[in-house]
Amino acid sequence: MKKALFAVTAAFLLAGCGSSPEKGTVAKTGEIEREWVEEGITKNYIFARGMGAADQTLENKTQRMATSRNASIVNGQYNMLSFIKGVNLEGGITVEKAIETDSVLATKIDAVIKGAQVVRTEWTSDDGCIVVLRLPKKALKEAGIKIVE
Repeated sequence: MKKALFAVTAAFLLAGCGSSPEKGTVAKTGEIEREWVEEGITKNYIFARGMGAADQTLENKTQRMATSRNASIVNGQYNMLSFIKGVNLEGGITVEKAIETDSVLATKIDAVIKGAQVVRTEWTSDDGCIVVLRLPKKALKEAGIKIVE
């Protein structure tokens, strides 16, 4: 249990700052809040936040916003993978150890993470983007990944 808690805490630190999906991460001024409370893993879901910067050389605002959103989704998926790698599976090993030897499991996890739902999207004043992704734990279970609750 302590290992799982440590892994989740480490994943939060690696993932960066964040706030719960109910509270915005961008202040009314368009700047990113200085303090966020990370949602992380709840009873039914795994949450991850992604942040993407806009390419300031693009002259079209829509293109800047679209590219920063795409970047933030990819960053969020990477952060979600960090969370999931620290989760313990039945049998007492972490997901990270299991995928080292099981390429089918790695493919399943990749597919499940790509199916995570974007539940919040916010843009900063410089057209950067922050998204919150939500993955039902049920999706992992349906993919045959039995995590220890």
